[in-house]
Amino acid sequence: MPEFNIQHITRYTYESKVRDSANQVILFPIVDIHQEVLKHDLHVTGDPLIDTYVDYYGNEVGSFTYLEPHNKLVISSEVLVVTHHRELPADTVPATEQWDKLGALQLVVPYIDFLKHEYFEQLPQMMEVINSVKNADDTPYQAALRFCEYVFRNFEYLPGVTNVETTIDEVWKLKAGVCQDFAHIYIQMMRSINIPARYVSGYICPNHSGMRGEGATHAWAEVYIPNYGWIGVDPTNNCVANETHVRLAVGRNFSDCSPVKGVYKGNSGHLLEVKVSVEYKDQVSAPSTEQLPENSFVQAIENETFGHNSYQRYKEVLLQQQQQQQQ
Repeated sequence: MPEFNIQHITRYTYESKVRDSANQVILFPIVDIHQEVLKHDLHVTGDPLIDTYVDYYGNEVGSFTYLEPHNKLVISSEVLVVTHHRELPADTVPATEQWDKLGALQLVVPYIDFLKHEYFEQLPQMMEVINSVKNADDTPYQAALRFCEYVFRNFEYLPGVTNVETTIDEVWKLKAGVCQDFAHIYIQMMRSINIPARYVSGYICPNHSGMRGEGATHAWAEVYIPNYGWIGVDPTNNCVANETHVRLAVGRNFSDCSPVKGVYKGNSGHLLEVKVSVEYKDQVSAPSTEQLPENSFVQAIENETFGHNSYQRYKEVLLQQQQQQQQ
């Protein structure tokens, strides 16, 4: 029953003063039998009133508006959370019976949302891979673990080559990305074999195995297993998500679970920085820092102009290398 201190700071710095900043935050950890929130402090520049509600997927969502002109906006969330180990599926029911139960969920709310495919041009190529990897005798749980390992083995964990706007098609071609990309590819595969799958945002906490994404924002998936329920699967680390994973939100994809997003009036130029510190209670550690591209924040400005994203720059570097090798 580990207890974690988590600090999540989002800082926007603007080139010139902006106003009417309207924002949505999903920084409230899920509360259920597997996760308890002992304390949560949420502070925003200017101390605006934060209204909260529960969305369609059961996530607690906060919204606020900062009206005064400002050149900096800081959203600071500090939480003390306890997680509980969950038992893994016994998986003793015959595979055919379990697949039949999943087949009966195709038109059942709320599973419909978690069975729909994202737009993906290369679905036929993915289906070829799926048919070559899937074992006919697998139970849904065994298939979920098998494809988790496939994504882990065949996609390179490479920070900086994708961003929040990178499509599944681009990730499939690149065969690289970060936890968000691994989760999206994995979810697409699960839905393709009729296993409901949803996106999870949260944090992964330090342990002795040196997992990817430790002490930072993280993303993984949850799949629905008959006779068991939802279970977290982390393709970035090829493991079942358990007491070291702290869940913030669930949804169809990243867009449903984005920790912070919003709009403002003013000049488009700004810098977004995210700092996350995840540690066991009474442990002290240095926070990780992410500088995110400007186009990860939706702006209420027409005719915005953005530079190439990191995926495009990476492709350009690869092209230059290929041209040099041919000379």
